[in-house]
Amino acid sequence: MPTLADLAELVRAPAALSVPGDVVAGAAAAGSLGRRTPALATASVLLYWAGMAGNDWADRRLDAVERPERPIPSGRVAPGAALGLAVGFTAAGVGLAAAVGGRRAAGVAVGLAAAIWGYDLRAKNTAAGPAVMAACRGLDVLLGATDGRLSRALPAAATVAAHTWTVTALSRREVDGALGSALPLGTLAGTALVAAGAARPPSAVHRPVTAGPAVRSPGGNPLPAVRAALPAVLAAGYAARYGAAQARVLTDPSAGRVRAAVGAGITGLPALQGALTARAGAGVVGVLVAAAAPLGRRLARKVSPT
Repeated sequence: MPTLADLAELVRAPAALSVPGDVVAGAAAAGSLGRRTPALATASVLLYWAGMAGNDWADRRLDAVERPERPIPSGRVAPGAALGLAVGFTAAGVGLAAAVGGRRAAGVAVGLAAAIWGYDLRAKNTAAGPAVMAACRGLDVLLGATDGRLSRALPAAATVAAHTWTVTALSRREVDGALGSALPLGTLAGTALVAAGAARPPSAVHRPVTAGPAVRSPGGNPLPAVRAALPAVLAAGYAARYGAAQARVLTDPSAGRVRAAVGAGITGLPALQGALTARAGAGVVGVLVAAAAPLGRRLARKVSPT
């Protein structure tokens, strides 16, 4: 009988803190941040847990050789139980999205679930793996936008998808190491581009017309200046931590350094999501989303996010 700790390890529980920010960023960009957003974020977490349990079920024979300490090969979680959790979480996630967001949200949730299972069962160990995983995260952002103008969330979805591509590309070298500098150089360049895109100040579309000038005048209201700078501050925090972890892989391409970089990419994602949320004009919410990053790093010391 698996313990709660075993199940938390199976579904990479701390990594789930990187998930709600996708939905929040999508909702903010689409202008639909509201009472349905938390429920859609919960549906997203359920689908993420489904993907993690399904991943370990699909990889159970490979993990028996490469990572025998994981819950299934170590005998702490039965393969059938892991598969049952994956199926159950998938049904619950899609069902909740449909109940909250109607047919539009259900359609995106079904597409997301299909992409998750496609990655776990087929694409993970192919050249298409990083692109499929990136599509999963992009669809996750769009799930949050289903109650608003979906097209306005496409840039945020593309940004999160690009970040996810870098993390997934690195994760493929977690066992054997990076084998040189080409991979970390490429992902580091991608991270710089992602951060630069997220650092742009709120657009005129989202900025309130009464906000005042972007730069504070003597004795004026400081909020517009803070609002304009917030995406850059959060994006810089994301780039600094994740970028530093990738830079260390350049000097030491060992498997341990690669795993650390992957972990930094997972736990640092809320800072990027926060920047995107702030860029859409929801600065306070963006800061709250970004606050999940240090919490995720702390929890990752107890349960590995990779």
